[in-house]
Amino acid sequence: MVVLSQPALDLEKYSLLRSTGKPAASAADIPEIDLSDPNAKSHVVKACEEFGFFKLVNHRVPVELMTKLEDESLCFFKLSQSEKDKARPPDPLGYGSKNIGSNGDKGWIEYLLLNANPLPLFSQQSDSFLSVAAEYVTAVKKLSGEVVELITEGLKIEPKNAISRLINDEKADCYFRVNHYPWCPEMQDVGGRNMIGFGEHTDPQIISLLRSNNSTGLQICRRDGVWVSVPPDTTAFFVNVGDALQVMTNGRFKSVKHKVVADSDKERVSMIYFGGPPLSEKIQPLSQVLAEGEESLYKEFTWWEYKTAAFKTRLAENRLGAFEKSQNSAF
Repeated sequence: MVVLSQPALDLEKYSLLRSTGKPAASAADIPEIDLSDPNAKSHVVKACEEFGFFKLVNHRVPVELMTKLEDESLCFFKLSQSEKDKARPPDPLGYGSKNIGSNGDKGWIEYLLLNANPLPLFSQQSDSFLSVAAEYVTAVKKLSGEVVELITEGLKIEPKNAISRLINDEKADCYFRVNHYPWCPEMQDVGGRNMIGFGEHTDPQIISLLRSNNSTGLQICRRDGVWVSVPPDTTAFFVNVGDALQVMTNGRFKSVKHKVVADSDKERVSMIYFGGPPLSEKIQPLSQVLAEGEESLYKEFTWWEYKTAAFKTRLAENRLGAFEKSQNSAF
């Protein structure tokens, strides 16, 4: 159970401490893309190829809306534990704490995971929360479509909506998640080690858009295996390439491995929109991405098949491994 003041640390039970050195790479390495830049499409493609991750500015989602939803989310997380527990519908949607999924992954976290197509109603959530969340999801869904269309333009894929139509479909499997990482004062006494808020993983969907409050903790893994700390920016979004987009580009883009570590004196709130295709959609490399004579690196599968397999694994596992043609295992 997550407690907001003086949280008790049960290290044996939760195994949340990890010995980690400071990331060796400079945060300046992280690509920043201005959505208003006429050359944004080429910059987006380069960032997706080299990092699978970038910072997006001038995105036109009102900062006031982002801040208001953060405030509304904090109001929820500051409810009594018994009130928050009322938002625990059948797994996997609703409120959760410490347990991430059903396979033993744990973190110093509490969260709300909601279907974003459409948002559900929980009795203890105020009308103001639902209203702001719905407005925010609508804005970020539109933004995710714009980003994906920049990708298709940059890759010279026709039609322009070849990918965006999947996340805009009325049956699109999209989710909205609010993560709350309580401050952890005990960390001041365990020098050189970090509390794991959310363990290293990739996102299974096509694309993820994240906005966080003004706190550190997010780290991404570069292609060379070096972890990079991502400086917070309350006015920007951070965009992740997901596993499905890696397959659609036949590995040209790589889904970025990332994690969150807790802070000793400041809570972190992040809001993530996951753009996924309809469950029945077949996921395979787009024909226009393949060079002449180039073969697909992946077996063809539906999003339902991949999603089902992915959520049976631990966070850090290579979820795409079983779907690679070089692998003998079947999904």
